Parts: sequence; structure tokens; C-alpha cells
Amino acid sequence: MRFLLPLMMLVTAAPMSVAQSFDAIGKEVESAIARQECPGAVVGVMHRGKVVFLKAFGQRAVQPAGEPMTVDTIFDLASLTKPIATATSVWSLIEDGKLKLDEKVATYWTEFATNGKDKLTLAHLLLHTSGLIADNPIADYADGPAKSLERICQLKPLAGPGERFIYSDVNFIVLGELVRRASGKPLDQYARERFFVPLGMADTGYRPDAKLRDRVAPTEKRKSEWIRGDVHDPRAFALGGVAGHAGLFSTAGDVLRFAGMLLNEGQVDGKTLLRPETIRAMTAAHPVPGGQRTYGWDARTGFSSNRGEVMGGFGHTGFTGTSIWVDPARQLAVVFLSNAVHPDGKGKVKALRGKVATLAAEAVLGPAAAKEPAVVMTGIDVLKKESFARLRGKKVGIVTNHTGRDRTGVPTIDLLHRAEGVTLVALFSPEHGIRGSLDQEKIQDSKDEVTGLPVYSLYGPRRKPTPEILKGIDTIVYDIQDIGCRFYTYISTLGLVMEACAENKIRLIVLDRPNPINGVDVAGPITDAGKSTFVAFHSIPLRHGMTIGELARMFQTERTPGVELDVVKCEGWRRGDYFDATGLPWVNPSPNMRTPAQANLYPGVGILETTNISVGRGTETPFEWIGAPWMDGVKVVAELHRQSVPGFTYTPMSRTPASSVHANKLCGGVHIAILDRQKADPIRLGLTLIDTLRTLYPDQWDPKRIDTLLVHKSTYQMIMDKKPVAPLADQWSIQAGAFHDRRRPFLLYE
Repeated sequence: MRFLLPLMMLVTAAPMSVAQSFDAIGKEVESAIARQECPGAVVGVMHRGKVVFLKAFGQRAVQPAGEPMTVDTIFDLASLTKPIATATSVWSLIEDGKLKLDEKVATYWTEFATNGKDKLTLAHLLLHTSGLIADNPIADYADGPAKSLERICQLKPLAGPGERFIYSDVNFIVLGELVRRASGKPLDQYARERFFVPLGMADTGYRPDAKLRDRVAPTEKRKSEWIRGDVHDPRAFALGGVAGHAGLFSTAGDVLRFAGMLLNEGQVDGKTLLRPETIRAMTAAHPVPGGQRTYGWDARTGFSSNRGEVMGGFGHTGFTGTSIWVDPARQLAVVFLSNAVHPDGKGKVKALRGKVATLAAEAVLGPAAAKEPAVVMTGIDVLKKESFARLRGKKVGIVTNHTGRDRTGVPTIDLLHRAEGVTLVALFSPEHGIRGSLDQEKIQDSKDEVTGLPVYSLYGPRRKPTPEILKGIDTIVYDIQDIGCRFYTYISTLGLVMEACAENKIRLIVLDRPNPINGVDVAGPITDAGKSTFVAFHSIPLRHGMTIGELARMFQTERTPGVELDVVKCEGWRRGDYFDATGLPWVNPSPNMRTPAQANLYPGVGILETTNISVGRGTETPFEWIGAPWMDGVKVVAELHRQSVPGFTYTPMSRTPASSVHANKLCGGVHIAILDRQKADPIRLGLTLIDTLRTLYPDQWDPKRIDTLLVHKSTYQMIMDKKPVAPLADQWSIQAGAFHDRRRPFLLYE
């Protein structure tokens, strides 16, 4: 549920039930001021779209003369510039199709490709996994912005793409330049026009003008003059005050407005500044070496002490003494702004920022409710906690891919390879390969570069392990993230592996993982009897509401009773939880399944991908967009609104897919977004899309192969006979009730 944020008014009165508990924040900040850890600060707290606390403490300046801190004090945000100005601008341009997350930086800036940087992408820069140095020498900036950027182009990475997490100002200087190149406007102008002005952030921007400078908190001295209104960071200063890594100034109230936009998934006063799916993609946590980052924000690394002991979500800090942390699950944001570097650079607020975040969460939610949600542990986390006792003394083969990893990002392959008393013999890979990056019809056997072990493909001429490649193995481990849809082929691979284990008397251990689209909702037709295929392995609905471990238990009883099965359960997962409630980092299960939102849409939109429309493969938003050269998005949206499927919203949008159906052709189409997950039924949406296409384009749309994924003859016949199919969603709900009863004995979670 989203909460609309008023632009022109800050609600500063805390709810009566918690008003007194904010006193603890004041005491903590005032104690820090007394210890000279900072001259003063402004703290703001937003909960459910309202600013429930906003207060100034101490002094804005102590030299050359004392000035009281006020709530409208303007601060040098330092590295808060990175997410607020730069990353948000980058994602706006990604949304507009002018930048691509996985595109090489050199595509937009040719000179950047030198010295081994030709493979670096925007994603590497945003995650700080480019391998670039944290800061190149200040001397590189001595000759003006143009020459500074030339010298950045000559830098050589310290590590290969994705190998190391190095928090780097250089990454965001490059991103700031990409914003300029893609938008045709300097970063400061683009961010102001695109976000700060529409949000009513009147005191936010680079290089504050003379009328604002009296409210700017000073930092240190530069050449015996107090820095006040000029950026503190020396590299940003040398670049003229505008850079991707530093240079932004703002007030606590304005930063809270920005936080409200994020919490409200890009919606403000009925206006869309960024689409919800863009906000989710920008702020979803991804594993990096040693922790988790989002594409622009921190999530859980050594830089995230300002999250405190309670909050989840994402945030950032700034060198001058600033911080923001945003927790979407709790609809909570905490902003702490100080000029801790004033007057002599000796201030220290690292511990204070974290303490304030903890106290704020406890004040709003209450001490008990503020406790961090139970940490979800997947099967591999539990196996590791058990010191791999179930595998000790075993000769093991593992069926996995890049999604098989523990919650800190360490691959299951590496964990088993290093585990004491465990002998890892061979690896088996499903569709998309052992690293999940291949999108092709057949995948060949290979060799794992890290372990040196053979990798046997189960998505090529061989779909099922043969006795020959199982020799020397007494236990198979299966660890792959499923997405909860029948025609996603990882569950078919599971079923075939179970058959091979039964036939060869090999024990199977399934390391369970959450169903990312929840384990409650069941929808869609059950596969026709006797029509099992690789995209319809078992007689289950399109949306089955089961985990991979629960499906294994069902397959054991209903297909392969001879297999010795052991499911290592998740801990902390509840059936009703979607993926964002798990606290686990999202890892794309396949190249075109890039966000949890796409997984939610896939059971419905995916039905259409065997027809002659694009379902977004080859675009930034697979399964969130459909299109074709002959499609008129405006007409399709009008028809979808007329049919009124709850929980969704639609936007006419043209795209040019880079691959798959209609590759390199301009397609009219529709972007689909989920407004309310509790109401949004993707199967009902898929049926409505079928009726819409049949109504508007009876001659152009060709559904003759749609039964490939439906595997339901009566529905297919209705489509071919041009009969309405949307009403089938209600009929299938009756079948779903029967399936609920059938699956009950196999469920592992409440």
C-alpha cells in the first residue's frame, strides 16, 4: 500500500502515542554535541507518508561566530549526491530507454574503453563492482573538468568486473558524465528539472545561490576561507561544483520529500516521477563481494552502520556527516544531517547516525514491533549452520546455477567444495547454464573454472542425468531458485533428476528456497492429463503456490516413490511472504527475470510468449511490457481499462526489442505495472490480454502455438474459436480449491 506525500506541507507533529519517545533522539544528539562530535544536526523521521519528527539541535556554525541550527539549514550532502541526484537520474534515463543497465559504459563514452574498461557496464558502476580505484589523485583534476574526465578514461581497474567491491567516487563521476551524454543536459540541470522542482525541493541543488547561502552550514576552511555554499569534496570542487559523487546541497525537509517519493514507489500527489517497477529495480538488494548493494544505494555492507539495529531497506551516508535510511517494509525513513567536519574536520558521527536510526524506529514502531523481521535462511544457509553434517563422508553432485548461494552471496558450489568431509564430484546445470547467463536452445557440457570439476548440462541433448555421468556419486544436491510458475523449467529439471536418482539409487537433498510470488495463491488451469512436457512436467496449475522442496515432496509421492528424498527447509519464511519480505538479495534466476515484479507478472504475461507478440525479451522490462509492430498501445490500454482487471495499471509505450520476437523493430505496446499485489491476479490478466488481442487484432495476432505453455486443450479451443476466455479465471478458482487439498500433505510452512 502506498501513501501519497503532500508536496507543499511537512507534517511535523508526531502521533501522541509516540511523541514522548522521540526525546531519546534529542538526548543522544545533544550528548554527541557536548562531546564535540558535531556542532549540531537536524533529524527528520517519516512514517507512512508523514513527517512525524523534525528537529534541529545545537549550532549551525561555531566559527567564526556562533549560529543556531535551524530545521531549514542547508547542508552539503556529500555522498548522498550519489543516490539522490546521480543514481536516480540514471534510472530515469533507463526508464526512458536512453541508457541500459547492462550496457557497456563505452557504448555511450567511447574513450572510456581504454586500459581494460571495455567490459564495464552501468550495473558495475552502480554496484561499485567495476574494480575502479576509490579516488584517483587530486592532481588529475588540476586542469579543469574536461582534462579530468580524460584522465579518468586512462585509469586502469584494480580488479576485473564483479570481482571486488570497491566503494568508488570515480564510479559516480563516470555516471554523472553518462547522465550528461544521454540527456544532453548537465547533471545538476537534469536532476533539478526531472526531480527536485516537481518534488517541491526548493532548497535542493548544486552550487546554492547567494540568497540561500546564509542558511548553508559551513564545513572547513579552504585556503583560509570558510567553505560555505561551495562543495567540501576537493574533486567535486575542481570539477566546478557539479559531479556525480558529491556537490548536492539540501535540507532535511527536502530529503524527506525525496524519501517519501521512494516509499511511495515514485508516485507523488497523483503524479508519477518514476514508475514503481523502476523504484523497485533501483532499490532491490544484490549480492556484492562482502555484502549487499542496490543499483545506487547501500543495503548491507561495511558502509551501512547508519541503518541502525532495526531497519531493513537501503540508505547512504555522506562524508560531511549526513545520512539517510529508507525501510519500505516499515514505510519508514530516517534522515540525519550534520556538518560534522566543521570546524576542523575532527567530528565523528558514525555511531550517532546508527543510534538515531535505531531510536527513531523504536519511537515510531515501539520497541517490540521495531525488531528486525526474522531473517529468512534458505536451505543452503541451514545446511551451512549444520556444518554440512548431512553430507559428511558423501560423494556429491550438485544441480545448481548462480542462484544457488547463501544469504551473503557465497555460491553453494564453493561452500560444498570447501566443506570438510564432503567430496564434490560433479556439477549439473539447468536451462541458462551454471552461471544463469545463457539464453539459448541448447547448452553444452563444460568445466567449472573455479573448482575444475566437470559441468554436465541438463539443457541440451541430455535433459536427465545418465548412469554414466552419475558414476561415483552417492548424493545429489539440488539448489536453484524457482519463481512459482509451472512452465519455468527448473522444476522440470528437478523432476527428471528425481527420476535419475530413483533409478540409480542415489540420495537426493533439495535445499529449499522461498516461492518469490508467495506460497498461498494458486491459479490457472491444471495440465491436461497425459500431456507432460518439459514446460509442463507435472499436473499442477500455472501458479502452484509451492516451494521447490514442497514440489519435490509431491513429485516423490505422485511420480517417483522410489527416490530417497531429504528437503532442507528454509527458516523464517511464511507462506504469505513475497520475496521482498525475506531480506534476501534478488538474483536474476534467468536473463529475462530481472525483478520480483517480473516474476509476479510472468505466470500471466508469459503465456503469450509463444505467440507473435514480444513479451519484452530484449528490452529493459521483460514481462512488464508487450508489443508488436502492428499494435496500438493506446487502443490496447483503453480496452484493458474497459475490462477492468483489479490491481494493475497500464501505460501505452513503444519499444524496440534488441532480441527475440520482433527484434530491432519498433513496436507499439503497453507497459504493465502492479498497483496492488493483493488484488493483482496475473492469470486473470493473461486471459484478459488474450481477449483484448483477439478483439482488436483478429487478423494480426496469431495464437496457434499458445497451448505450448497452457497445455489445456479446452482453453486452447476457446481461443481458436474466438470465444471470450477471461471468465475462465473464476472457473479455474474452483479447480484451485481442489489443488489446495491435494497439495496440503506436502506443505512445509505455515
